[in-house]
Amino acid sequence: WSNGGDRLYSFEQAAYFTQTSVSLIEQFVTLGLVEPTGMMLRGQDLVRVVQIQRLRRDLGLNLVGAAMVLDMAAEIAQLKAQLRAYQTELRTRN
Repeated sequence: WSNGGDRLYSFEQAAYFTQTSVSLIEQFVTLGLVEPTGMMLRGQDLVRVVQIQRLRRDLGLNLVGAAMVLDMAAEIAQLKAQLRAYQTELRTRN
């Protein structure tokens, strides 16, 4: 699950693998921090749970703050990729 694969996990499995509780997984779903497929989570959701828990533990962020940090980091990565693509396109034109 650590590479975010396509496999689906029950909330119980997700809690086990992320060393959290089912109630915390349910809270993540309720707050929209992870988006289940039916009542199942994908590997990438488990990765996100672990990342949020790390930000909470290491930086003292609340759940929503930790999710915002992850969302901003993903957006920055996407913008960097777009910038690299534009730079490559510009170089090939010259």
